[in-house]
Amino acid sequence: MRAYGFVEVGGPEKQAFLDVPVPVPGPGELLVQVRSAGVNPGDWRLREGAYGTAGPAVLGREVAGVVERVGPGVQGFTAGDEVFGGCPGMVGGWAEYALVQAPFAAHRPSSVSPHDAAVLPVAAGTAFDALTNLGLPRGATLLVNGAGGGVGLATVQLARAAGLRVIGTASPAKHALISSFGATPVTYGDGVLDRIREAARGDIDAVFDLVGGDALRVVSTLPADPVQVLSVADKDLVKRLGGREVVRDRSSGVLRGLVGLVAEGALTPHVTHVFPLDKAGDALALVEDGHVIGKVVIEVGTT
Repeated sequence: MRAYGFVEVGGPEKQAFLDVPVPVPGPGELLVQVRSAGVNPGDWRLREGAYGTAGPAVLGREVAGVVERVGPGVQGFTAGDEVFGGCPGMVGGWAEYALVQAPFAAHRPSSVSPHDAAVLPVAAGTAFDALTNLGLPRGATLLVNGAGGGVGLATVQLARAAGLRVIGTASPAKHALISSFGATPVTYGDGVLDRIREAARGDIDAVFDLVGGDALRVVSTLPADPVQVLSVADKDLVKRLGGREVVRDRSSGVLRGLVGLVAEGALTPHVTHVFPLDKAGDALALVEDGHVIGKVVIEVGTT
C-alpha cells in the first residue's frame, strides 16, 4: 500500500513515499481503512529521532476511518464500523490502511466529520487529560501558556466548558481566535507577567504550559502551589520547577466524551487545512513551521 513517512532519522529531506505491506492487526488492534489522519508537531519530532524510532517508518499517530479487520480479543468493534483513534507506537497513520489501538478508539457519529474526529486523540485528548490532572474547581483561573496551537485551543474550549476563567499567551495574530473561544489573550515576551496579572485581576490557580524553556520558567512562579504547573513541552524543566508532566489517559472513554462534545457543538476541533496524501510533505512542513492556526489533516480516502 502507499504511505508517507521517513527513511531514516533527520530533517525533511529524509521524508518519502513508502510502499509497505498492509499491516495485520494484532491483539487489541483494529485495521482501519483511513479516511483522514491528523498532523502534529510530534510527527516531525519523531522523524528527527525524539522518540527513538530509527526508520523507515510511516508517520501519523491519529486517524479516522472504517474498520477493515479486528485483531484477536477485540470486542465492541466490527468490520464496517466508522471509528477514530490512536495508532500503536505513534506511527502508521499516513497510509491507505493503519492500525488503531482498540482501547484508544471510539465510534464516530455521523454528525462529526472524519476530519474533525481524526484530530481528537492527540490535541483534544492531551487537553482533556491536563484539565483532569489539575482538577480545578469552577471559577478557578487557568493560564494556558501557548494557547494558539491545537492543544491550546482545545484546552481553552474544554476549560471554559468546565467553568474556568482562562488566560492564554499567544502571538497577536491568534488573539481574535482565542477570544472567540472565551479566553483572554495575552502577548508573550518581555513584560508578560505584568500583562497576565493585569488580565487576571487576581490569582492564577494553575498553568498549563505548551511552550517550555524560558517561557515556562517565567510563568511557573504564578500559582501559589508549583504542583499546579503542568507541561507537555518541557517535562524535565517542569519537574525541576516543582511541577508535573501530563499523565495521559489514552482510553476509549475519553474519546467518546470528546466526540460527544463535538457533536453537541461544545468543542470545535478547528481544522483549517486539509491536504491530500500526495501532499503529505507539505502538510508536515506547515506544522513544522510552527505558525499554523488550527489543526492540519491529511485526507487519504473518501470522507
